[in-house]
Amino acid sequence: MELPLDYTTLRLIWWVLLGVLLIGFAVTDGYDLGVATLLPFVAKTDAERRLVINTIGPMWEGHQVWLVLGGGAIFAAWPFVYAISFSGFYLAMFVVLASLILRPVGFKYRSKRPGAAWRRNWDWALFVGGFVPALIFGVAVGNVLRGVPFDLDPMLRATYEGGLIGLLNPFGLLAGLISVAMLVTHGASWLVVKAEKGVVRDRAARFGSIAAIVTVILFVVAGIWVATLLPGYAITSDVVTDGPSNPLRKTVEVGAGAWLGNYGRHPWMVIAPLMAVAGAAVAAFGLAKKRNAMSLVSSGVSIAGVVATAGVSMFPFILPSSLNPDASLTVWDSSSSAGTLFFMLIMTAIFVPLILFYTAWVFKVLWGRVTTDEAQSPGSY
Repeated sequence: MELPLDYTTLRLIWWVLLGVLLIGFAVTDGYDLGVATLLPFVAKTDAERRLVINTIGPMWEGHQVWLVLGGGAIFAAWPFVYAISFSGFYLAMFVVLASLILRPVGFKYRSKRPGAAWRRNWDWALFVGGFVPALIFGVAVGNVLRGVPFDLDPMLRATYEGGLIGLLNPFGLLAGLISVAMLVTHGASWLVVKAEKGVVRDRAARFGSIAAIVTVILFVVAGIWVATLLPGYAITSDVVTDGPSNPLRKTVEVGAGAWLGNYGRHPWMVIAPLMAVAGAAVAAFGLAKKRNAMSLVSSGVSIAGVVATAGVSMFPFILPSSLNPDASLTVWDSSSSAGTLFFMLIMTAIFVPLILFYTAWVFKVLWGRVTTDEAQSPGSY
């Protein structure tokens, strides 16, 4: 059956959709992770901590759908990427999963008993559930940019030679700190919008302003590192965009600064890093000047810019190999069949608008500031 879209277009659409899903998760669940990371620092008393928790308690579960969709998209559209990344990074993903599990337990059990030690321990569990995923997600992206230690044999069977400790290299940790800083900025921006006026909002604005400035500094440092020291990847053979999914049918060379090649070929891509820097800078200004809506929107723009920068810099690579660059996975040679991509596109066209509608409806229903009295009421978190 002839499909209405050609194979090249379908692959490109799914690359864009994967980026959209990752940005959707980072922007929506990002402020949940940021608020949890800030919890021990912006709230000193039990009443203040309940106020902070109740700004995200009713909404955080709905944001997990973006994470599920992202994982599902990788599984369905990019099976090579799913198989290698999920098997190679399984220890890191286990740590993330264990940390994320602490969140629902912490939300549900923290206020079930009045003991100070009981609540303090759950507060730190919520902090771990925010900080650790934020850090490891960034570390993972940093390691993808460095190249992942995997290879493919002639039968396309993958072998992985890395480990959890190896992920904690200097560039990976730098990317992790960028992730933490930008999500703390986003979480602080959420708090100044949702929490009632008082010391919690003031502390959140102060921490958020610092985190936004740190985001800009670290992002620029990472950019200089990528341009001068970090090995990048470039395809040197003919690029076949509509051929069979076989990553071994190309040649790749590695060299410092190669990740910047797309910006010379497609200057419009510079919009992504400009969004990252400008968004964080405006968020810092908005938090300092109590421009609440400005800071929240700008921090979201910055997150989208950071994620998009990684995507457009690497294009068409999705998972480069440091062991055998020729085995690197790209948009053009690691996807599912055209029929699978088209069928999944139809499903996405149906369900993503429903998710967006549901998310917007939840925001509308739960909009408004959380007060200390509400946070102390029966049934609150």
